[in-house]
Amino acid sequence: MRPRHACDDVRRAQEFRAYVAGAGGRLLHTATLLTAEPPGANPRAQRLLALALARTYACWDRLHGEDPYDHTRRYLMIRFALGTLRYGARLPFRPPPGGPLAGLSPQERLILVMRLHEGIGEDQTAALLGLPAERVRAVQNRAMALLLRPAPGPAPSLGRRAGTVPS
Repeated sequence: MRPRHACDDVRRAQEFRAYVAGAGGRLLHTATLLTAEPPGANPRAQRLLALALARTYACWDRLHGEDPYDHTRRYLMIRFALGTLRYGARLPFRPPPGGPLAGLSPQERLILVMRLHEGIGEDQTAALLGLPAERVRAVQNRAMALLLRPAPGPAPSLGRRAGTVPS
């Protein structure tokens, strides 16, 4: 193991700062979609992203040509999945307030974000989550059906019928 030099630490910090400046916004958006928090009030998403970025920084020198975005995103997804498994079994599911995906379960959000927002293939999503590809497809289809279902409420008014004369 070679000794570390101060110039290596400075270079490493500068590279990482540049990486976060370029990818941080998209990663925060991904974390916000996962946690289903509103974009302006997303402390869980910020915490999730901070943990993922800390992990990426810790192994920055060991990435050896691996895309740091993929590394951070993968850890972000795994950390979210583990957190929902750990706490989801003991707590009843309550959709968090706000966010476009708030009505979905954590697993549905995770799969939709991975597949549609991040563009990760079905087989790769299945492998990362340890699920069969058929299960990933079924969860994605169910989540899409829930998102595309019209909101419950009163039936739209048709107004006056054509050809009638107002009284």
